[in-house]
Amino acid sequence: MLHQFTLFAPIFSGGNNAGRCSFAGNSSVRDVRSLRFMKQASGRQSNNEHGVFSETMDRAKHRATTAYGGRAQEGVLEEESSKVIESRPSWKAFPGQSFPLGVSEVDSGINFAIFSQNATAVTLCLVLPERGSIDALDGGMIEMVLDPDLNKTGDIWHICIEDLPRSNVLYGYRIDGPRDWGKGHRFDSSIVLVDPYAKLVEGRRYFGDISMKLSKFLGTYDFDSLPFDWGENYKLPNISEKDLVIYEMNVRAFTSDESSGLDSNIRGSYLGMIEKIPHLLELGINAVELLPVFEFDELEFQRRPNPRDHMINTWGYSTINFFAPMSRYASAGGGSVNASREFKQMVKSLHSAGIEVILDVVYNHTNEADDAFPYTTSFRGIDNKVYYMLDNNGQLLNFSGCGNTLNCNHPVVMELILDSLRHWVTEYHVDGFRFDLASVLCRGIDGSPLNAPPLIRAIAKDAVLSRCKIIAEPWDCGGLYLVGSFPNWDRWAEWNGKYRDDVRKFIKVILRD
Repeated sequence: MLHQFTLFAPIFSGGNNAGRCSFAGNSSVRDVRSLRFMKQASGRQSNNEHGVFSETMDRAKHRATTAYGGRAQEGVLEEESSKVIESRPSWKAFPGQSFPLGVSEVDSGINFAIFSQNATAVTLCLVLPERGSIDALDGGMIEMVLDPDLNKTGDIWHICIEDLPRSNVLYGYRIDGPRDWGKGHRFDSSIVLVDPYAKLVEGRRYFGDISMKLSKFLGTYDFDSLPFDWGENYKLPNISEKDLVIYEMNVRAFTSDESSGLDSNIRGSYLGMIEKIPHLLELGINAVELLPVFEFDELEFQRRPNPRDHMINTWGYSTINFFAPMSRYASAGGGSVNASREFKQMVKSLHSAGIEVILDVVYNHTNEADDAFPYTTSFRGIDNKVYYMLDNNGQLLNFSGCGNTLNCNHPVVMELILDSLRHWVTEYHVDGFRFDLASVLCRGIDGSPLNAPPLIRAIAKDAVLSRCKIIAEPWDCGGLYLVGSFPNWDRWAEWNGKYRDDVRKFIKVILRD
């Protein structure tokens, strides 16, 4: 039986049909030698309103007709623009496997797998190492359309590609599906989306770089680097919860100012934290609670005119991806791979000093905002109806105060959160988590409060998380205030907001008198 397999090679165009190249094969293995891969040598990078990678061109037209039954496909490409360079990668593509989600290295190549229950079309987008940097985007993007008959198992879309580089490849997805907002769908195939299971995310390299404020975000992977060396004598502090003295802090703000006395290359970085460990010990603390360190866009307010378009989000409560460490906390603009390694160096050094690492995690909402001014980077475009809480009219519910609410107790989203937590424990050796607006995690898929939330129980009972401190901020912006009554399964601790406020009032009185 003949199978058609379609590849796209747009030159960062806003459309979804530029540069289409198809071929037919007589097995599930496809030879991609006929692929036409195009990249523009000169041109101005621009961004359209949908947040799609685009490279300015005068005009590009493409006409293609497909022939079946062993006949070669004929295509005509008319190009009226600046100089174009042509390249032809030689790959083989296999149907791939549905597990694990994200990117994995398997015997036959690099496997990609992504969940979308309601998608009707999924396209894998790749940018190869010769791209230069994500800021320059001077390479082309190759797009591979997945065949639902071959590249889909249940609700998982997957493909395996032989001979892909083992690192330095950027990737994302275009996903299409029903356009019915009333039923909760927000598909837009013009947008290249970040894989929710991407373990590394690339964006602009330097924190707050206004010249790159419209920089895009893509997943990447690294199967070339050696495993991080935690050392033979390395051990976890394992401090009893009752003995913790926790210091809440922001990684970047802690050392970003020149008054830190650090070299400019490591100010505001994970490595900068290491240099200040003696200061932390002098304070008498034995745990740090780091404000969000998952990838976020600090310039999200500056993407459109608004009253806050002069501001930079330095706290980070606006997650793009739940697995990737904030790449701009790497030293010297080192990018995502260095950020991952340096985060581990920071944890190792803190542990060696007897200091535990607790992460402030935001699983109640994402950066994608609301329907009025959406910032679609991932979940919204992949399967909005699954990832977010909706009302009966398909509109976003907002218990976070940030425009959307993650659908935490949906089985797929619950597993995503558990996988994320386990990843930070096994890969980065963190000691615990403080859950921002944790009452959201106690709501059902329709937003109603649950007496026994499945996610809260699963976190409490999870074997990998069993050694971790799990701390709830037990309220949300929908009025679900659970201080003293948070469902805990004898595992969850709570931040006591009332006690905190009383202490603050007392201190103010003492200082005033």
